[in-house]
Amino acid sequence: MTLTPTTLLIVLLGAMVGAGIVLLVRSLVGFPVDDRVAKGGGTLVEQIQAAGRRVPFAVGAFLLVLLLTRWLVVAIACALLVLFWDRLFGGAREARQGIVRLEGLAAWTESLRDTVAGAVGLEQAIPATAYAASPAIRADLTAMADRLRVRMPLPEALKRFAEDVDDAGADLIIAALILNSRLRGPGLRDVLTSLARSARLELEMRQRIYASRASTRRSVTIVVGITVAVVVGLAVFNRDYVEPYSSPAGQVVLVLILGVFAAGILWLRALAKDDLPGRFLHFRRSEAVR
Repeated sequence: MTLTPTTLLIVLLGAMVGAGIVLLVRSLVGFPVDDRVAKGGGTLVEQIQAAGRRVPFAVGAFLLVLLLTRWLVVAIACALLVLFWDRLFGGAREARQGIVRLEGLAAWTESLRDTVAGAVGLEQAIPATAYAASPAIRADLTAMADRLRVRMPLPEALKRFAEDVDDAGADLIIAALILNSRLRGPGLRDVLTSLARSARLELEMRQRIYASRASTRRSVTIVVGITVAVVVGLAVFNRDYVEPYSSPAGQVVLVLILGVFAAGILWLRALAKDDLPGRFLHFRRSEAVR
């Protein structure tokens, strides 16, 4: 597909106008985040927000690759790669956040156990341990402590805390605390000891899994980077070698090649993804504030 300078200029102006409209709407209106769906990192609103922040970089990659290669298909593919970069290569950050959060939960459980051992109730022990907790869960614990100060019942505050943390490893700890807050039976210290030990074992397992899959994530990034560099480099420095791809039929072949390449990336991404167990505590916000 041969692009004339006039066509390139039209595409460039159209892309600049589109990017300007997106940035203008983003700066004036924004995307309001509902507190009910703000947690979890995978909600539609957060995905739209993240995509909006990457739109200028995607447009820049599209224009740069189009001007260098004059291949519309490759330019669109590079723009999509930038736009969905976090979806394809963001698993390492999510895994690290989960590990840090679980480590903070284990340390907080141990601190709560030691505080309860001094004949202190949960309503007093939770606020006392909130401000010394790990930064990964300190904000959620502080919010729960504030709810307890305004006389919210402890089971409801723990439900809200479970939704705020949104982690399968925290559900077991929170479920035990909810049961104890309702039954007020003995043996809470022993239960917290067992839960802290279980959290430490799960933390060790997650760390081993993260370390074993780090090489796979690195391989995915290296393969993608080398492939893009080779394609763009051939189109710029050895145009005669890849000239057949400039025809309409060549662009169709490029679509098929890029489709196979995308399937390979998704397969490698699936190998590097952490499959964590699902949560078993699910509370609606309306139930928690009722």
